[in-house]
Amino acid sequence: MTGVCEKKALLLVDLQNDFMPGGTLAVPNAHEIIVIANQLQFYFDCVAVTQDWHPSDHCSFASNHPGHAVGDRIACDGVTQILWPIHCQQNSWGAQFVSDLILKPGTYIAQKGIDPKIDSYSGFFDAARRRATGLTDYFQQHGSIELYIAGVATDYCVQYTALDACQLGFKTYLIIDACRGIRVFDSMKAVTQMQEAGVILVHSNKIKARRIGR
Repeated sequence: MTGVCEKKALLLVDLQNDFMPGGTLAVPNAHEIIVIANQLQFYFDCVAVTQDWHPSDHCSFASNHPGHAVGDRIACDGVTQILWPIHCQQNSWGAQFVSDLILKPGTYIAQKGIDPKIDSYSGFFDAARRRATGLTDYFQQHGSIELYIAGVATDYCVQYTALDACQLGFKTYLIIDACRGIRVFDSMKAVTQMQEAGVILVHSNKIKARRIGR
């Protein structure tokens, strides 16, 4: 670790190749937030990242369900699942973090979506909340009571992660200029739902001005 977290932590969600332009599940303009993510890390002593890490037989891959297509909804292990193209498959280029992302030494990596039978949008739990990623323990061990979230996609993994953070008792902030979503309307709706749950919106410039963690 680079130091003990002074109650404030940064969580970067799914900054991986497959979610960037040219990836199999690209989020529009996602590459724009990498520079911000690199800058923000040095305003926090406690940093974690999430990483989609799917096995080849993962239930979210449309190709694993003959007769179904991307966008279809099916039941997987008792949970409704949207089918996606193959993405972030374990040990693939698409699952790797973006090469321009500079992670601080000691950054905690929480891998999610590793169970082939169930997906995991949230950085904290799978969709059925049966398996935890270790993020909760990591933040609690470092005294984190405030959590700042950035990444992709606003209308999926960022939203689910932020909502779980609130439920777990963290004072949760969404770094609004350091997030990108798949669809504009859905992202706006997701932001509203996060705010209703208690998530506070903040701009990265405010964080830099306050010199959080210093």
